[in-house]
Amino acid sequence: MATISRYDPFGDVFDDLLKGFFVRPMAVEGQPAAAGRIKIDVSEKNGAYVVQAEIPGVKKEDIQVNIDGDEVSISAEARGEKEIKEDERVLHRERYYGKVERAFRLGTEIDQGGAIAKYADGVLELTLPKKAAAAGRQLTIQ
Repeated sequence: MATISRYDPFGDVFDDLLKGFFVRPMAVEGQPAAAGRIKIDVSEKNGAYVVQAEIPGVKKEDIQVNIDGDEVSISAEARGEKEIKEDERVLHRERYYGKVERAFRLGTEIDQGGAIAKYADGVLELTLPKKAAAAGRQLTIQ
């Protein structure tokens, strides 16, 4: 029997363009809901940003966080460790294996030296202190 899936030429393009206007509760048939998407919450506390990212089923060794100024990028790779035996046939698969990425900008540059990352129970928590703003100076007009 042939597997039939819906043709979705735009994928997540409209999700990103119209974020906040519409809610898309289900993934397109044949694509897992979490495919290529890391869900995050960002809050501000005591002069630092606190980012919580859902990355279930990933070992902490397979997660990378990069900070460049006010841009933060998170990437992780979920590995499928179960081998399919010769006499076994997969009937249905929803779990996602592969690489996921997410990049976003915060309003202020991050102090990379004070940044902290913790990973427990499938949630990555980043504490990203804001970089102290340089004191302004007044120019003398000549």
